[in-house]
Amino acid sequence: MTTTPALASTREELAALLADARRSGDRIAFVPTMGALHEGHASLMRTARDATSGPVVVSIFVNPMQFAAGEDLDRYPRTLDADLEVCAVEGVDVVFAPSVEEMYPGGFSHDSVHESVTVAPGTLATILDGASRPGHFDGVLTVVAKLFGLVRPDVAVFGQKDYQQLALIRRMVRDLCMGIEIIGAETVREADGLALSSRNRYLDADQRRTAAALSRALRAAQERAAYGVPAARWAAMSVLNVEPGLELDYLALTDVDLGEAPETGEGRVLVAARVGSTRLIDNVAVRFDRVVAPAGTATAAPTTP
Repeated sequence: MTTTPALASTREELAALLADARRSGDRIAFVPTMGALHEGHASLMRTARDATSGPVVVSIFVNPMQFAAGEDLDRYPRTLDADLEVCAVEGVDVVFAPSVEEMYPGGFSHDSVHESVTVAPGTLATILDGASRPGHFDGVLTVVAKLFGLVRPDVAVFGQKDYQQLALIRRMVRDLCMGIEIIGAETVREADGLALSSRNRYLDADQRRTAAALSRALRAAQERAAYGVPAARWAAMSVLNVEPGLELDYLALTDVDLGEAPETGEGRVLVAARVGSTRLIDNVAVRFDRVVAPAGTATAAPTTP
């Protein structure tokens, strides 16, 4: 039997619903989302539930500040009733679904935001997705900071699929002394390897087959990472370069903090591409090494955007 979570749409309602937990010192776990919930989000809720015996809070808010002009803010799916059903199945206690006016008093516009106090994400936000989407992470960190201030969680759960976002949120929490434990949950995938995303619903059948090349490329890089960074890059690009209909934004091989990839040690391979009008991202963990490749094995990397 599932229990419908309590729904708050204002800051006052949220505070009232969490008042008892705060008085009793219960550990509050938080999962921020933009709605259109799927199994990937459900897995974050389960991780949050495992992290506390206190309340689990999920926010559902499509944040306009992280969308630039011409991006898909207007067509981003809004499915609150279905989202509440997902939250009920996963035992969520409170859903916070505020309006834009609630999160941005007086309303929001990209012109007016320059007059407001916002979070400056630093140089890490200027690479990868930040280079392709200037200002995106300003919007992400600003709204997450607002939500942290309203929910006041002890622990918050984010997916590793948005790895750069996860890294920036960890840095914000550290640098601003927020005292919140940040958990990065594993990416959930479809049977064909495609990372679950609310944007997958925009893909038709042919585009879905094309999009699956992203995860194939990442797996290829994982398999070749033992032979070094160039070999891993070559393996990924050998998949991406032959996939028609895929417009590559970037393929990046980095250390775990998104710096330069190490010759040996833990790292990350990240990819972003557009399939039709839909932009998709994915990444995997790798371990780079310097094992000598078998004779006749290609290890040089093709040119990468």
